[in-house]
Amino acid sequence: MVNLTQVIKGLRAERGRAQKEVDRLEKAIAALGKLEGHSGRQAQRNEARKKRKLTAAARKRISQAQKARWAKLRQQKTAKA
Repeated sequence: MVNLTQVIKGLRAERGRAQKEVDRLEKAIAALGKLEGHSGRQAQRNEARKKRKLTAAARKRISQAQKARWAKLRQQKTAKA
Protein backbone atom coordinates (compact mmCIF):
# COMPACT_ATOMS: atom_id res chain seq x y z
CA MET A 1 0.00 0.00 0.00
CA VAL A 2 2.83 2.39 0.71
CA ASN A 3 4.08 1.97 -2.84
CA LEU A 4 0.62 2.76 -4.27
CA THR A 5 0.43 5.88 -2.08
CA GLN A 6 3.78 7.06 -3.41
CA VAL A 7 2.66 6.45 -6.99
CA ILE A 8 -0.52 8.49 -6.46
CA LYS A 9 1.48 11.27 -4.83
CA GLY A 10 3.92 11.28 -7.76
CA LEU A 11 1.07 11.38 -10.28
CA ARG A 12 -0.54 14.33 -8.51
CA ALA A 13 2.76 16.18 -8.52
CA GLU A 14 3.15 15.48 -12.24
CA ARG A 15 -0.41 16.70 -12.85
CA GLY A 16 0.45 19.95 -11.06
CA ARG A 17 3.56 20.45 -13.20
CA ALA A 18 1.58 19.71 -16.36
CA GLN A 19 -1.13 22.19 -15.36
CA LYS A 20 1.50 24.90 -14.78
CA GLU A 21 2.93 24.17 -18.23
CA VAL A 22 -0.52 24.43 -19.84
CA ASP A 23 -1.11 27.74 -18.05
CA ARG A 24 2.25 29.02 -19.29
CA LEU A 25 1.41 28.02 -22.86
CA GLU A 26 -2.02 29.67 -22.65
CA LYS A 27 -0.38 32.93 -21.53
CA ALA A 28 2.12 32.72 -24.41
CA ILE A 29 -0.67 32.15 -26.93
CA ALA A 30 -2.65 35.06 -25.52
CA ALA A 31 0.39 37.35 -25.72
CA LEU A 32 1.09 36.38 -29.33
CA GLY A 33 -2.56 36.84 -30.19
CA LYS A 34 -2.38 40.42 -28.92
CA LEU A 35 0.70 41.08 -31.05
CA GLU A 36 -1.09 39.76 -34.10
CA GLY A 37 -3.64 42.51 -33.74
CA HIS A 38 -6.77 40.45 -33.26
CA SER A 39 -8.03 37.58 -31.20
CA GLY A 40 -9.11 34.19 -32.48
CA ARG A 41 -12.74 35.30 -32.59
CA GLN A 42 -11.87 38.28 -34.73
CA ALA A 43 -9.96 36.05 -37.12
CA GLN A 44 -12.96 33.75 -37.47
CA ARG A 45 -15.22 36.68 -38.28
CA ASN A 46 -12.78 37.92 -40.92
CA GLU A 47 -12.66 34.50 -42.56
CA ALA A 48 -16.44 34.35 -42.71
CA ARG A 49 -16.68 37.60 -44.68
CA LYS A 50 -17.39 37.43 -48.35
CA LYS A 51 -14.61 38.34 -50.70
CA ARG A 52 -15.01 41.81 -52.16
CA LYS A 53 -15.30 42.08 -55.90
CA LEU A 54 -13.72 44.91 -57.85
CA THR A 55 -15.23 46.39 -60.95
CA ALA A 56 -13.23 46.39 -64.14
CA ALA A 57 -12.83 50.17 -63.83
CA ALA A 58 -11.46 49.85 -60.30
CA ARG A 59 -8.99 47.17 -61.38
CA LYS A 60 -7.88 49.41 -64.25
CA ARG A 61 -7.32 52.39 -61.90
CA ILE A 62 -5.31 50.23 -59.51
CA SER A 63 -3.26 48.84 -62.39
CA GLN A 64 -2.50 52.30 -63.77
CA ALA A 65 -1.55 53.60 -60.33
CA GLN A 66 0.85 50.70 -59.78
CA LYS A 67 2.39 51.13 -63.23
CA ALA A 68 2.93 54.81 -62.42
CA ARG A 69 4.69 53.83 -59.17
CA TRP A 70 6.94 51.42 -61.04
CA ALA A 71 7.75 54.05 -63.66
CA LYS A 72 8.64 56.53 -60.93
CA LEU A 73 10.97 53.98 -59.33
CA ARG A 74 12.63 53.26 -62.67
CA GLN A 75 13.15 57.00 -63.21
CA GLN A 76 14.75 57.36 -59.78
CA LYS A 77 17.06 54.42 -60.46
CA THR A 78 18.23 55.84 -63.79
CA ALA A 79 18.74 59.29 -62.24
CA LYS A 80 20.99 57.80 -59.55
CA ALA A 81 23.00 55.70 -62.01
